Amino acid sequence: VEALRALDARGVMRRLGVAGWKLPFIARHMHGLAARDAGALALFPGIPALLGRLREGGIALALVSSNREDVVRRVLGPDCAGLIGHYACGAGVFGKARRFAAVVRASGVSPGRVLCLGDELRDHAAAARAGLAFGAVTWGYTRGPALAAAGPAHLFATPEAVAAALLPPAARAA
Repeated sequence: VEALRALDARGVMRRLGVAGWKLPFIARHMHGLAARDAGALALFPGIPALLGRLREGGIALALVSSNREDVVRRVLGPDCAGLIGHYACGAGVFGKARRFAAVVRASGVSPGRVLCLGDELRDHAAAARAGLAFGAVTWGYTRGPALAAAGPAHLFATPEAVAAALLPPAARAA
C-alpha cells in the first residue's frame, strides 16, 4: 500500500494490473462505500479550523470532488459545508480539470488568483490542465516526496501552513 501512495492514478492501475475498462466499476464501488460510510468519516485534524479561518480571511472557498455533493456535505458536516461557496462534485476519476475550470468561472475569481489544494497527483495534473496553480497537502493520500517531485506551486505539511501562506498577516494570528 505504501508503494502505491507514491504513484499517480494511472501508475496505481498499472501496478495492480487493472484494465482501464474496469475503472468506472471500481470508481462506482468506491463512491458507494463513501456514501455508505460518510457519517463515520472524519476530516483531518485542523481542517474545520482552517476552513473557518480562510473564509473569515476573505478567501472564497470551492470544493471539487469525484464524490457526490451530498456525500461530501455529510462528511464536511453542516458547519464546514456552509463555508464552501461553490461545489463541483461527481467528477470522473480523470475529469477534475473541467470541474476546476467550471468552479473558477462560477466564482468570478481570476484564474491567476486561484490555488487548488489537493493530496493526489491527479489533483495536480487536473489543476495544471485547467491552468491553475496547485498546492499539495502532505497529510492525505499521496506521500509528500511524490507530491514534491511533481513541482507544485506550494507544498503544505499542515493546515496551519496553508493559513500562513494564504491569509494576510493580520488574519494569520487569529
